[in-house]
Amino acid sequence: MAKRVLDCSASDFRHMSAQEILEGIAAAEGRTLVAEIIGALQPVLMSVSNAELAAAFGADILLLNFFDVYAPVFQGLPATSRNEDSVIQNLERLTGRLIGINLEPVDPDQETLGEIRPLPPGRLASADTAREACRQGTRLIMLTGNPGSGVSNRAISRSLRAIRDALGRKIILGAGKMHAAGSRHEAGANLINHEDVAEFVAAGADIILLPAPGTVPGLTVEYAKSLVDRAHSLGALTLTVIGTSQEGADPQTLRQIALMCKMTGTDLHHLGDAGAFLGIATPENIMAYSITIRGKRHTYARMARSVNR
Repeated sequence: MAKRVLDCSASDFRHMSAQEILEGIAAAEGRTLVAEIIGALQPVLMSVSNAELAAAFGADILLLNFFDVYAPVFQGLPATSRNEDSVIQNLERLTGRLIGINLEPVDPDQETLGEIRPLPPGRLASADTAREACRQGTRLIMLTGNPGSGVSNRAISRSLRAIRDALGRKIILGAGKMHAAGSRHEAGANLINHEDVAEFVAAGADIILLPAPGTVPGLTVEYAKSLVDRAHSLGALTLTVIGTSQEGADPQTLRQIALMCKMTGTDLHHLGDAGAFLGIATPENIMAYSITIRGKRHTYARMARSVNR
């Protein structure tokens, strides 16, 4: 039986298979916290990476955004990091956490809204980039879109099938959008529907990403819960996400969002990378969110647990 993620140490994470991680998330019953990080930016603390900072404040999983698998960069890593290790392997060693990355399934044929910015090949969602990310040590690939990327649900589904066919079940795949990501028609409460959930699961998604209630216009607790129920009925887990810079709001707002997400029945909770400083959620909000969904005992244990355990 898989160990609950909230009880896992670094040595547990290192030896867990993709399936054991998924079982450990499910066993934690809605108490797994994901923090998104932009490693290409200068860290908040000059001598400590933002990944280490997020881990220190209670994150279980670190999700790297703007990460180019063909030109990997992460600011704040020590000069003594082992040269033979990849950036992802170094981050896993330094933080003792599970490391995932975002890849973006751009759809050039959809009707877009606002400025659309081209992406480098190393950030695009394809079988080749996923294969390279897996080689570098990532444990989770999230197929999603940044603002102005032009990602669509149709493209997410295509990328899911290609990556699952290429890598099988040795990688965890998540799918969904945090906001419109440049799409004219997939916005607000229209970001994802029950048919999208079923299609993503059929295409190979282990985790369905959906906006946290209160983060995009019109997405209520009731509607989010119906999407979570649909995903669970199909055997998938869910991740409620804050991708609207509210990770930099006041702690009381984060606690309110956290409780609404708990009401949906979600398995994982996500904080985006745009807090008071771009590149990481406001650290005290990571801790406040963690305490809200699992209390001080599990939060302090996660914060205190040595990477050498």
